[in-house]
Amino acid sequence: MSSQEISEESLPSEQDTAHGKAVAESPFANPGLPPHKPRIQDIDERAAKRSERTVALLFTISMLATVGFIASFVIFPVDKIVYVWPLGHVSATNLSLGLTLGIALFCIGAGAVHWARTLMSDAEVADDRHPIEAAPELKAKVMADFAQGAQESALGRRKLIRTTMFGALAMVPLSGLVLLRELGPMPEKKLFHTSWAKGKQLINMNTMQPLRPEDVAVGSLTFAMPEGLSEEDHDFNNKIAKDALMIVRIQPADIKDKRELEWSYDGIVAFSKICTHVGCPISLYEQQTHHVLCPCHQSTFDLSDGARVIFGPAGHALPQLRIGVNGKGNLEALGDFAEPVGPAFWERG
Repeated sequence: MSSQEISEESLPSEQDTAHGKAVAESPFANPGLPPHKPRIQDIDERAAKRSERTVALLFTISMLATVGFIASFVIFPVDKIVYVWPLGHVSATNLSLGLTLGIALFCIGAGAVHWARTLMSDAEVADDRHPIEAAPELKAKVMADFAQGAQESALGRRKLIRTTMFGALAMVPLSGLVLLRELGPMPEKKLFHTSWAKGKQLINMNTMQPLRPEDVAVGSLTFAMPEGLSEEDHDFNNKIAKDALMIVRIQPADIKDKRELEWSYDGIVAFSKICTHVGCPISLYEQQTHHVLCPCHQSTFDLSDGARVIFGPAGHALPQLRIGVNGKGNLEALGDFAEPVGPAFWERG
């Protein structure tokens, strides 16, 4: 139908248009709100108490699940695998952490929903639309509605719900705090000690045989590891990262540091192979100067002067291992390193 076929009687008048009035009324009648039907909890205090205990039970289960989450994190090793039907072989840590955290969060949500559906007021209230700006009357109404909602929630009267809810909400964040531990294993005192101990023989890493003084020539560089360490050990890489030893023979007259000379055997000195900058293995040796160079960032150490830093970003000298000879004529350690091996760390002081 074109605009020319519309009769003038059906067009809005100018006065109606100017005042923004509706041209025609809606053909659908406003059905209004259905009559409110009280719940059993509204009329029977015993039913309300049952609902209160149900909500409190859910919050309590959430707290217990949070405790189970923390316990699972501590009890189960990271590499422990268990068989669970029908999942098959799964990580015990992942399964227990997922179940306990899921139960903790679910019970808080389920408790809140059950609380709202059975104990909070369910009366529907119609409210007219209002402008976007908040008038003073609206602000007062919002505060009044909030106060009314707080009163209808019975949070002050239902102390059991309030106590258990606050307990569940307070304990759930502990799960996140515990997960921070996964950022890395606690070092404890492991960084201060190595596998070296008094009486452990020096094993040549090339021949895997005990080192004898005559095996180390002047100007040569030999690498050693402690007796009892094997490449087949599951933690070999972790241990060798601290235990790797650098053996050099220097003429005793060329050794400048007094303690280095005392801790050597007939000019044979043993220093950590691990650079004190970022832990790279040192392998470049200059016979004439007795300097060793780290290939990563060119830190240079003088092995004739206590392995002090003479160039580069390294912060301190290489730790020295005190050595001697046992009854079999083999080189042996006379103790552990006096200082922590490798890069500096704040606990070192």
